[in-house]
Amino acid sequence: MTLRIALRVFLPFAFGFYLSYLYRSVNAIIAPDLIGEIGLDAASLGLLSSAYFISFAAFQIPLGIILDRVGPRKVEAALLIIAALGAGIFASSDTLANLIIGRSFIGLGVSACLMASFKSFVDWFPKEHLPLSNGAIMMAGGLGALTATAPIELVLEFTDWRGIFWILAALTLISSIMIYSIVPERSIERKIVGDTTLREQISGLLEVISNPLFQRYVPISVTSQGSMLALQSLWMGPWLRDVGGLTRTETASSLLIMAVALACGFLSWGIIGERLGRYGISPMKISLLGVAVFLIIQLVIIFEPLSFILPILFLFGFFGTAGSLSYVGLIQNFPNHLSGRVFTTANLLIFLVAFLGQWGIGLIIDLWPQASEGHFSQIGYQVAFAVVLFVQIISFSWVGISKLLWPQI
Repeated sequence: MTLRIALRVFLPFAFGFYLSYLYRSVNAIIAPDLIGEIGLDAASLGLLSSAYFISFAAFQIPLGIILDRVGPRKVEAALLIIAALGAGIFASSDTLANLIIGRSFIGLGVSACLMASFKSFVDWFPKEHLPLSNGAIMMAGGLGALTATAPIELVLEFTDWRGIFWILAALTLISSIMIYSIVPERSIERKIVGDTTLREQISGLLEVISNPLFQRYVPISVTSQGSMLALQSLWMGPWLRDVGGLTRTETASSLLIMAVALACGFLSWGIIGERLGRYGISPMKISLLGVAVFLIIQLVIIFEPLSFILPILFLFGFFGTAGSLSYVGLIQNFPNHLSGRVFTTANLLIFLVAFLGQWGIGLIIDLWPQASEGHFSQIGYQVAFAVVLFVQIISFSWVGISKLLWPQI
């Protein structure tokens, strides 16, 4: 392992994941344009944005097998071409149905960005450096979320939301070329995995799902991360506008604060996990502590702390990333050849929760009449956010309940 090889492995995947998070978060800023131009209600807006998550989630199980058999470089390079196609469809669409198709193509196309990175890191980097490398790649995603706030608002002064997606389509093609031409292959390890039969691959997937520790920790991991994605990538923007009374520029600036915290959080939890791991403190315990704080912050948001909203948004972004450290805690209980399936099975559940959460929030908000044209009900937001929090509290409780039921595990 040399610095040159490390950068060839890390930087192209980091750019891909940066774009993935930018796609994921951009609707929080362009939501007013979509509501006005396409005529969307809350449920339609939630369904449109969450189409990214459901197509992303639907491909995770086959993706884990493909990553273990083919390798991350070729898989992600090919899928990013589909994402670029989806961005083009989205940019040229005039109906909700076509927008959903484009958004679904984008979700499918970027579905390997994080998992391919993790798989490549497992193949190339020493295990003790995985918390830091995983945290660094997640920080790249946080930078994508940051770009989807005030910088996108600035670009919208020169073009519209369609122009934004044409730019993203071009950048995605560039990312595909970078990954295919720069990232090295781990040909020997890939051949060992590729020689296994499909039945053995599926058997490995069942081994992951049936693992008791996987079953104990995955519920809170996926509900905390899925809820954070559902809120951060869409609903915090409309909430700031409709409940906080902020202008579009003020909303973008507030989301920028949250995105900065997101980027800092991803890297910080990786560093914390690596440092405390030297003293025998597991990444999962650290992750659970951060998630507990995240739950408290969401409770505060439900009561609408508008007088000190910026500190709350920063804390939401920082502690909302604590669940990402659970990836490392999970992978430490499995051999390397199952790493792709561990990551993608967890990711499937996370993005399924994000899909249900993002769409479900819109459905709940629509139970109350709009406060004014294009502005949703304050009570609707409170009830929807409370439901999301309740699901996470139940999942958090399951960690303790399962330990009481099965203390030997």
